[in-house]
Amino acid sequence: MSETRVRPALHGRELILAVLRWILIIFFAVYTLVPLVWLTLASLKTNSEFLTSGPFALPRIAQWQNYVNALTVAGLGRMLLNSVIVGLSATLVNVVVASMGAYCISRFRFNGREKIFTLFTAGILVPLNALMVPYFVIINKLGLYNTYGGMILLYCAIGIPMSTFLIRGLMDSIPMDLEEAAYIDGCGFFGRFFHIILPLSRTGIVTAATFEFLTCWNEFVFANLIVSSEKLRTIQVGIRYFTNQFSTDYVSMYAAIMISIIPSIIGYILFQEQIIAGMTSGAVKG
Repeated sequence: MSETRVRPALHGRELILAVLRWILIIFFAVYTLVPLVWLTLASLKTNSEFLTSGPFALPRIAQWQNYVNALTVAGLGRMLLNSVIVGLSATLVNVVVASMGAYCISRFRFNGREKIFTLFTAGILVPLNALMVPYFVIINKLGLYNTYGGMILLYCAIGIPMSTFLIRGLMDSIPMDLEEAAYIDGCGFFGRFFHIILPLSRTGIVTAATFEFLTCWNEFVFANLIVSSEKLRTIQVGIRYFTNQFSTDYVSMYAAIMISIIPSIIGYILFQEQIIAGMTSGAVKG
């Protein structure tokens, strides 16, 4: 006669903690999804319907033309291209520089190593808006104002602290024996870095690259500060031009916002496993 396993009942404290946990999960899910649902519904309405109907009322007829207007009339296609160029270029440079810095800090022992790492990671705590004037002066002095190069250099710089922190955490978990064995076999510095450490650190690198690209994609303040040419505007800067002194095309603006959100969502869906693994990789060393 087979025995039936009975799941033990939760004690009072465990039950309270479980209920609180689910309340928090539901709260953050609603907090995240409700604005997205509202934005989706608003982007499919007419301007008059948006101003007169309830915030979550369904559109009478879905106005997909709003998305067409956002891409064509407002020139959103060019802005999307600019954001892709700047985001991918800054991400590539950022990951290369951060990987080299993280490798030196993680694998070599020298005086002041942890102090240097602390200086790198302290940049995470500095509000970016506090650095607007210094960044503007530096970019202007370098002759990179109103150029792709200025935006790429700036975005690469502001992402270095976080990228170094993430990549170093994963490199610390790689056994030194692997590198020592490669050194004994005659593998040089660059060989160990490119053929051993980088492949084993790909999870942290993908995590850092994802965060860097999303930062570049969603950034508005610096893109508006160091670029004035219409040809170089990124998508976040372009969205504000749906509003002028006398009128606002709300629904096309919301359609543009939806278009700008889609790449971020797709990127996270594609790399969510690597992102989670990269965020937790440095937590346990063994």
